[in-house]
Amino acid sequence: GDALPLQRFPPSSKEPVPVSNPAACQPRRLPARPLLRPAKVCRAGDAYTREKFKPQPTRDLEKEKRRLQNILATGKDEVEDEVAKVFVWKKEEEITEPDRFEELMNEIQERREFLAQMEALGQGKKYQGIILSEISQKLHEMETIDKKRSEEMRNIMTKAFPIGNRSNLQD
Repeated sequence: GDALPLQRFPPSSKEPVPVSNPAACQPRRLPARPLLRPAKVCRAGDAYTREKFKPQPTRDLEKEKRRLQNILATGKDEVEDEVAKVFVWKKEEEITEPDRFEELMNEIQERREFLAQMEALGQGKKYQGIILSEISQKLHEMETIDKKRSEEMRNIMTKAFPIGNRSNLQD
């Protein structure tokens, strides 16, 4: 049940030698010589060889001049502006504004679903007044949009088919 000895002794020794940890008892000694490599060994390796010059692709100096002139004149980089314009242009193409009438219909539907969920949880009375007033506001906004659209359609139709020229239609 005892711990195993730290050192192994040859079987020929009959006198027990006390087991001690030499690292714990003696202070650590520094080596007699520094462990630096000699200069000849350093020069023999790759440390002093230069890499071969590899030319980079040449720049368009005229384009660079124009870009720097633009930066000094306007304070902005021309290339960044082009990138931003392309991004904004693509964004406008992809995102078409949804119809406000459709948005209002979706909002009314969401509010009805919310009210149904609250009634299922027993909280319907608490939210019913708020939700119904919001729905009536949305319906009122939908009515104004409908009136504007019908007025626009009437104007388009009267321009396309003038009422004053009915005599031409009767002939």
